Amino acid sequence: MWSSLDHVIVAVRELDLATGRMARLLGRRPSWRGSHPAHGTANTLFRLANTTLELLAPAGPGTVARALAERLERAGEGLAGLAFGTPDADAAAAALRARGLAASEPQKGLGRDDESGAWREWRTLALPRDATRGAWLFGIQQLSPPEVLPPATPLGVERAAVEGLDHVVVASPDLDGARRLYGDLLGLRLALDRSFEARGLRMLFFRVGGVTVEVVGRLGTAPDAGAPDRLDGLAWRTPDVDAARARLAAAGIDVSEVRPGFKPGTRVCTVRDGACGVPTLLIGPEPAAPPASLR
Repeated sequence: MWSSLDHVIVAVRELDLATGRMARLLGRRPSWRGSHPAHGTANTLFRLANTTLELLAPAGPGTVARALAERLERAGEGLAGLAFGTPDADAAAAALRARGLAASEPQKGLGRDDESGAWREWRTLALPRDATRGAWLFGIQQLSPPEVLPPATPLGVERAAVEGLDHVVVASPDLDGARRLYGDLLGLRLALDRSFEARGLRMLFFRVGGVTVEVVGRLGTAPDAGAPDRLDGLAWRTPDVDAARARLAAAGIDVSEVRPGFKPGTRVCTVRDGACGVPTLLIGPEPAAPPASLR
């Protein structure tokens, strides 16, 4: 049903300011600066290797703009939504309804790039918030050729830039309910369901299009089926986490030292600011060992 995590949406107040911050964080130029005339919103897109980051801001009258403004007033800037890519919105909507999830009829959308004047088209299928545990989740079928949205080019050395999304974190007070939503209803592949006693966590790892949706809950607490899930953070993948960390520090961004990652063979650092309210991790591989002849 889903071919990708098509894009992740970050709600922001001032689009120009947020675009500069995210360009510094990713080490890449935006792919698109546009607007949605029918919705009263404006956006910046960064197309990466396996997903697109969308910064979304209210810019005029419209139902989406009103909902976004209310979200910003209530919770501030931060990770607001996940859009799952499908090659056939009609088939995806029918499959979701057959599973018991009341997907809407697909609706056509249009976006215009302010600089080039190019238009992009898509079809979205909405999912009711009471069925998605309060999270803004929806499906999208892209209708325009991929080249209309060019890849985000690096601002400097490519190995120090973000290349793609490793995982998105969802915090849930009811992991069995979340497992039913993401696995049984949405149909994402559950790669692992594991408890980590030392960390006091149970974690569900769902895979889609080379990205992990990591659903996390506390051990030893009673499930709260009435409480909503929270889109809680992003972990960006980079070829060289040391170079990425040095780049961010040189730009004045508060970033932790590099440390071993939880996943074997990885190293990570935490971005403490400059991420538009999104808890952010950079993750990269351990450096390759030098050849035996050089040791």
